Amino acid sequence: MIVVVLAGAIYAVLTLDFNRFNKERYYIQITQDGEKIEDRLDNGETMVRYGYKVDAIKEDGKHKELEFSANKQLRKGAYLMLYVNKEGEVTSYDEVSKKDMPKDAS
Repeated sequence: MIVVVLAGAIYAVLTLDFNRFNKERYYIQITQDGEKIEDRLDNGETMVRYGYKVDAIKEDGKHKELEFSANKQLRKGAYLMLYVNKEGEVTSYDEVSKKDMPKDAS
């Protein structure tokens, strides 16, 4: 019995994406390029990411101003589902199709 529980716990840890698990979901459409952000690492390398400030919408129609960054310039016209934690931080995102968007979002 203990082996089964332990195996289940290990499987859960390895397969659950905690950046998406138990998060609120907001939706956006990318309409403009992100702002280029360059961070210098301790080893002298420069890391480039792109910052976005968006008005996102939940399925219930609630709007929220969110900021997040991506490691690449996101495609204009792309529809995204943003995963947002209780502190209002975007922890991850997935590209979705237009039909998956809330009615008021597109």
